[in-house]
Amino acid sequence: MTRSARRTRRTLQVAGAGAAALLALSACSSSDDSSTGSGSSASASSSDKLSGTVTVFAAASLKESFTALGKEFEQEHPGTKVTFSFGGSDSLAASITGGAPADVFASASPKTMAIVTDKGDASGTPATFVRNQLEIATLPGNPDKIASLKDLTRSGLKVVLCDKTVPCGAAAQKALDASKLKLTPVSYEQDVKAALTKVELKEADAAVVYKTDVNAAGDKVEGVDFPESADAINDYPIVQLKDAPNAEAAKAFIALVQSADGQKVLTEAGFLKP
Repeated sequence: MTRSARRTRRTLQVAGAGAAALLALSACSSSDDSSTGSGSSASASSSDKLSGTVTVFAAASLKESFTALGKEFEQEHPGTKVTFSFGGSDSLAASITGGAPADVFASASPKTMAIVTDKGDASGTPATFVRNQLEIATLPGNPDKIASLKDLTRSGLKVVLCDKTVPCGAAAQKALDASKLKLTPVSYEQDVKAALTKVELKEADAAVVYKTDVNAAGDKVEGVDFPESADAINDYPIVQLKDAPNAEAAKAFIALVQSADGQKVLTEAGFLKP
């Protein structure tokens, strides 16, 4: 046997002995961990033990992406169920401070999140997880040839805005003020989905909503970008609530939203990274 062959053989023997030692240690560890009779693996994470319902209050513009993340969460944690309440962030915040039971709050603006934190109803500090930008939603094919924010002020054009107390409405007003434009809408809606629906049903010619909502509507509407929207981008904060009935599941859901997988779902929906 050559010197090289003997060296290789000794290396393999040492590696084999090391592997055997590791297997022995693993067996001892497994025996110790199963001594309680639970039969659970030592590598099982505490998140695998989550159960029950986690209730999430979220801005209306998060409906599609959060619904998808809720299904993913339930698949990752058998025995859990995610229920959502979507709506205007201001209304959701008022419900939370009024005592509505919930685990997580995801708002479309820091201002509406402050309604909850100022009342001491949040556990910890809210974290911005995405941002969103406005876009004009028009009828399919854009028959009114809307090309700018100023075009929305044309006489005879039926335009819908979100209420000024709602983040999408506050952002739209900020863009209008920056452009020194005055716009009288045919209606103010309580959340962004309601504003978009007016266009989808052809009850309005246009609405100022989020890019994500235009994306979600598909061919029901057409989106028109406008440069002023860059000055009215909304940060979206998320937080676990102080009296969360299912605190552990709340933490896990927030972790999913902030994870690479969660961020992928959100950016594909049109949200901007924080």
